[in-house]
Amino acid sequence: MVYLSRFSFPDKEQEYDLFFSLKKTCYDTFYPFGILSRNGLRVLDFEPITILYGGNGSGKSTALNVIAEKLGIKRDTLCNRSSFMEDYTYMCDFEMLCSLPPESGIITSDDIFDFMLNVRAVNEGVDIKREALFEEYQYNKHAKFRMTSLDDYDRLKKITDARRMTKSGYVRENLAGNVREYSNGESAFLFFADKIKENALYLLDEPENSLSPGKQQELMEFLENSVRFFGCQFIIATHSPFILSLRGAKIYDLDEDPVDIKKWTELPNVAAYYDFFKKHERDFER
Repeated sequence: MVYLSRFSFPDKEQEYDLFFSLKKTCYDTFYPFGILSRNGLRVLDFEPITILYGGNGSGKSTALNVIAEKLGIKRDTLCNRSSFMEDYTYMCDFEMLCSLPPESGIITSDDIFDFMLNVRAVNEGVDIKREALFEEYQYNKHAKFRMTSLDDYDRLKKITDARRMTKSGYVRENLAGNVREYSNGESAFLFFADKIKENALYLLDEPENSLSPGKQQELMEFLENSVRFFGCQFIIATHSPFILSLRGAKIYDLDEDPVDIKKWTELPNVAAYYDFFKKHERDFER
């Protein structure tokens, strides 16, 4: 499914017009001006899966953030921006084949890290309460108590529970279990599975972060199925050879000047992996 069919960015001449109008004023940064125009990125035409490839500083994350800002796509964490983001996005344009689905969103590494930290924070709070319940159990098990009014009922119940239960049973009865804390890779994969809904546009910024090669291949299958069976469209910034090999993906090489469309097997990053494993091919022979 294709929701966003085209997105255009200002060229160097348009950017120069803005700089000239601001020539009497000093600024620390004009970001995002000068990033995407550096290698002549003017227009992106999208398929159900479109990938922006490039090294650090190539502008692939900037392109995603600009698209999200222009389309008003919801996000959980703030992006890198300056006071010129609004001026820049005003100069951008786009074409939609249909209205933007409300479930659409942008998912970044910061979103995943925040999720993992929140899980750990919840578990830390649970662990602290568990220690307090251990102490409460010991106290109630040996406490002398005499009920004098109905107000003492809750206290009596805790003492009764402590005397009829084991310590672990008492804690389980009075404390919700820990939120299961998966590995970073498992948490990241589950985050994608939870966030990505049917029939929506998603911008993914380096989704391979925190994922092992095996988990990256699971994510590949999940993304391909989301496109094929659940009406999703993805625009992905990545340099992972696994994600780059997504079936049917249209890949823009932002390291090229001008920016060009490539097959995943033509990309330098993928070629570096190929050459490395080819060099060590005999090491894999059994």
